[in-house]
Amino acid sequence: MRTIVPRDTFIGLCDARARMLDELDEPLTLDDLAEVAGLSKFHFVRAFRAVFGQTPHQHLTQVRIAKAKELLRRPSASVTETCFDVGFTSVGSFSALFTRRVGQSPARYQREVRRFFAVPAALTRPYVPYCFVLRFGDAAILEKRGEPAP
Repeated sequence: MRTIVPRDTFIGLCDARARMLDELDEPLTLDDLAEVAGLSKFHFVRAFRAVFGQTPHQHLTQVRIAKAKELLRRPSASVTETCFDVGFTSVGSFSALFTRRVGQSPARYQREVRRFFAVPAALTRPYVPYCFVLRFGDAAILEKRGEPAP
């Protein structure tokens, strides 16, 4: 069954959800989010669940884990930095929650992703497709010499 909420309430809920995304690394409270939506915290939770299918806490956790997965794919990211970048205050609780949600620890996830997407050292130079070299290579060489291209 679909729940219908007033337009102002829907806009307020969307504003609160946008704040969650904008301030992902900040400690957000239910009172803060309910204030953004212009609702009491109890009505905010009920309306948020009716509209988005999950509580604000569940949504915030889902978004934080997704952002953590994205950050852990970067070569320079550490688990500790990622933990704090997505708004967790404890590496232990972040690791436990990440493991429950993703099925592996953040460090293992990072190793697996890096292994899967590893770039061999020989390919770290800029890659120029062979067809491009065939088509434009001679022209670039001639241009460098100051001669007109054919």
